[in-house]
Amino acid sequence: MYTTIALQSLGGSSLTSMLPFLLMFVVIYLFMIRPQIKRQKNEKKFQTSIAKGNKIVTSSGIHGKIVDVVDGDNTVIVETGAGKIKFERSAISMELSKKYLSPEEIK
Repeated sequence: MYTTIALQSLGGSSLTSMLPFLLMFVVIYLFMIRPQIKRQKNEKKFQTSIAKGNKIVTSSGIHGKIVDVVDGDNTVIVETGAGKIKFERSAISMELSKKYLSPEEIK
């Protein structure tokens, strides 16, 4: 109680009372907002780099090879073991071509 009275008499109460909120905002930005923005940028970059002939896995777990990229409606045609299926670019979760072309050396 005496410390709040002393701070109020010094005129630093507004800064002192706002400091926890500012610190909380900085922590939330650094640990939640910034990584999410970075993840979204990487996902958008990946979706635009999808090309014909890449081996991919969709978010539903279907493995296949891209036969055609349709830029007009933002879709791709994927050839699977059962035939050809049309997917949205956002449904592709990862690319397997790079994994198969350059295996990591274990030392």
